[in-house]
Amino acid sequence: MDAIMRESSFAQYLKEQGVKQGVEQGVEQGIEQGIEQGIEQGIEQGIEQGIEQGIEQGIQESIREALAVRFDAGVAGQFADRIAVIDDLQRLKQLLHVAVQVNNLAAFQRVLDAEA
Repeated sequence: MDAIMRESSFAQYLKEQGVKQGVEQGVEQGIEQGIEQGIEQGIEQGIEQGIEQGIEQGIQESIREALAVRFDAGVAGQFADRIAVIDDLQRLKQLLHVAVQVNNLAAFQRVLDAEA
């Protein structure tokens, strides 16, 4: 009977160890997958943000160039800092349209001030 008890206890011990190892492996795999997914999502978000910032900067530069070509470059430069802080794509597109259509810098400034 003693041998059966030891055998049974040993079998129980092995079973518990197997479950414990399975849980540990499952946790490790879950952590690894979570890290991989987090890295992938981070990279995707970084790329999207980079693209959006690039588009914003391109439109900002286009506004400055349009004003410089149409009007005096030095005077048009007075808007550079204000344009540089705008990160709303729709607002930048609107300002670009205005920059190529207005008759003078005062008109552009009124539009710039209107929603500042």
